[in-house]
Amino acid sequence: QVQLVESGGGLVHPGGSRRLSCVGSGVSLKINRMRWYRQAPGNERELVATITPSGSIDYADSVKGRFAISRDNAKNTVYLQMNSLKPEDTAVYSCNADGPCNLYWGQGTQVTVSS
Repeated sequence: QVQLVESGGGLVHPGGSRRLSCVGSGVSLKINRMRWYRQAPGNERELVATITPSGSIDYADSVKGRFAISRDNAKNTVYLQMNSLKPEDTAVYSCNADGPCNLYWGQGTQVTVSS
């Protein structure tokens, strides 16, 4: 059974940092294009960051310079390091594994940025 499980969400003050994890089971994340998305209430889902199997990385303009996506193949885990968080970063963050024959989603983890 394939699962993507996100963790690391929670309440953080503006300007703070948080690291999200996406652990895969039943699927090798290193052969997938891995993406982090977020969705705030009333908003459309937004693509935040992407890392390809070759290691190419891309970010949404709204998070460039603040967020960093990375992958640990030994742990079959993808991370999203979030720094200098703003209230507008509040959302449910989900990871996505996009491979040659699959598209899998995690259940999401809530990040709330508030003082």
